[in-house]
Amino acid sequence: MADTVFRGATVVDGTGAPGYRADVRVAAGRIAEIGHRLGGRPVDAAGLVLAPGFVDMHSHSDLRLLAEPDHLAKVSQGVTLEVLGQDGLSYAPVDDRTLAALREQLAGWNGDPSGFDWDWRGVGGYLDRLDRGIAVNAVYLVPHGTVRMLVMGWADRLPTDAELDRMREVTARGLREGALGLSAGLTYTPGMYADTDELVALCAVVAEHGGYFSPHHRSYGAGAVAAYAEMVEVSLRSGCPLHLAHATMNFPVNAGRAGELLALLDDAAAHGCDLTLDTYPYLPGATYLSALLPSWAAEGGLDATLARLSDVDTRERIRFAVEESGSDGCHGVPVDWGSIEVNGVRLAEHRDLVGHRVAESAARQGIAPFELVADVLVRERLGTSCLMHVGDEANVRAIMAHPAHTGGSDGLLVGDRPHPRAWGTFARYLGRYVRELGVLGLAECVAHLTGRPARRLRLTDRGLVRVGYAADLVLFDPDTITDTATFDNPRSAAVGVEHVLVNGVPVIAGSRPTGALPGRSIRRTPP
Repeated sequence: MADTVFRGATVVDGTGAPGYRADVRVAAGRIAEIGHRLGGRPVDAAGLVLAPGFVDMHSHSDLRLLAEPDHLAKVSQGVTLEVLGQDGLSYAPVDDRTLAALREQLAGWNGDPSGFDWDWRGVGGYLDRLDRGIAVNAVYLVPHGTVRMLVMGWADRLPTDAELDRMREVTARGLREGALGLSAGLTYTPGMYADTDELVALCAVVAEHGGYFSPHHRSYGAGAVAAYAEMVEVSLRSGCPLHLAHATMNFPVNAGRAGELLALLDDAAAHGCDLTLDTYPYLPGATYLSALLPSWAAEGGLDATLARLSDVDTRERIRFAVEESGSDGCHGVPVDWGSIEVNGVRLAEHRDLVGHRVAESAARQGIAPFELVADVLVRERLGTSCLMHVGDEANVRAIMAHPAHTGGSDGLLVGDRPHPRAWGTFARYLGRYVRELGVLGLAECVAHLTGRPARRLRLTDRGLVRVGYAADLVLFDPDTITDTATFDNPRSAAVGVEHVLVNGVPVIAGSRPTGALPGRSIRRTPP
């Protein structure tokens, strides 16, 4: 393949420094030269920005990247690297029993593709599967909930000493096989059954292997600041670097309170906590509908949960927790069914619920909202997904401006009407929050999306436009780049992205996908 020269680009290099005019030559998958009047196959980049490829620090592409490896949702935005294994739940390491349970539990996030070949069980096997051909690069985090499920099942209790030792061993093996850290999902079962000491013990293992901890912590609603403080405690006690997943302050109880979170994080950093965070530039969140249930209702796994929802007296106990006292699955906040929108269902009989708030659908059917939800969850075996309209714009803007911030889509790619953040996050940062609102400067925002996450991942040859670095690059028009995905039309590609290279190979050329699959897994190397 002939050397490619991006001629006359405005190079925004990922460091946060202002852009500068230059030619950039790519050869053999690397940035070979930066200068002027360079030779090679020219790409006219005048008036365009050449930046490092964007890093999605919080992705749920674990299955779709394998089932649809061209991955248009992300490459069309300029993403060249994704971090998988998020929120403490993914598909490695597993045994047959655990995998079967995860396929059902995560159907609302990732689907359960028919005829899919589940030919791995360990982290190394999953990474090998990615290496068969994907459009973007990918790294993986060992998911704490999956590890706990593998060792303890769905038991709502503390581990025995032997079980904790086994979880340490499983985590260490995943790290040795190439994972870059540990994730946790502390409002999802079974991870939410863990106490602080269990997390500290596992994070100490992660620290020994040079990794980092990325928790979805215990509450983004009532008690959110205390939940963040617990994660800081885990980091300081274990010596493990901390990356806070989708670090939002949601629900009306937290409106305008981002300053309290940022003060906590600044104080933690002053006391030696190595921390970063990610957010997505939208107000609603997304998850599977059964996540709103209290943790006790999910103990024992899917069939036990369905039995509780099918028992009249137990269903009423669950309703009380969800609607009145505030369940731990819904961040300690009583559910407002006017804020919960069904956006994905398994069964055709429920298609009329998609795109509507639960309160609206229940009123239309003449039944109580929780009765509708419980009936749907039973019939769909918990496979329903939802949007939660609980965000606060002032919080979103304040947090994205913090110097520890990075970008993460938290994007789910399946369902009837998935959250548009899967297709729009990175273009939306640059279009709405840089060009239109001026919350971030262009060079600053590019650093948030490139150089800063690469440092957290300890990648020494990615995240910057620098000679010798891997040629993961995006060429975009700063005057036109924007997201086009909406809640009504969520699978719509971004505009303004002209070229995207992954390991030097074009995956977008002239704003069109090439179908190339040059991506691979990027694995942890010993510190």
